[in-house]
Amino acid sequence: MRILGLDYGTKTVGVAVSDPLGITAQGLETIERREENKLRRTCARIEEIIREYGVEKIVLGFPKHMNSDIGERAEKSLEFKAMLQRRTGLEVVMWDERLTTVSAEQTLIESGVRRENRKKYIDKIAAVFILQGYLDYLGMQKESATAYKGI
Repeated sequence: MRILGLDYGTKTVGVAVSDPLGITAQGLETIERREENKLRRTCARIEEIIREYGVEKIVLGFPKHMNSDIGERAEKSLEFKAMLQRRTGLEVVMWDERLTTVSAEQTLIESGVRRENRKKYIDKIAAVFILQGYLDYLGMQKESATAYKGI
């Protein structure tokens, strides 16, 4: 089962997809839009990706504040979740994305990506971190269930 990971921002959406076994996340692209509320083409592109990869679930980054409060960005992410569920009919899981952009930036720096080029990759990399965090969680759940059964 393939899972789509999304890092929803004011003018971009970073996109990642899992491998068919649901073990690793790969960055696909960054969808850009001119205005924050102009989502028609963004949603259409996400729907194309869902069809192309046979996606069965979506993981959407949930930008909580460090103290776990939900601010304006998180509210907009919840609205985007509702829109995605309506349009795709798929389950959309909200996943804590705190510090994923910071981690993505650090990864790009360590990889030697020049400052002026980082902006075009950062949202895609953040989507990978969001999705990989969720996939790792699922993997730990499976391990715990297996250990519990004594297998």
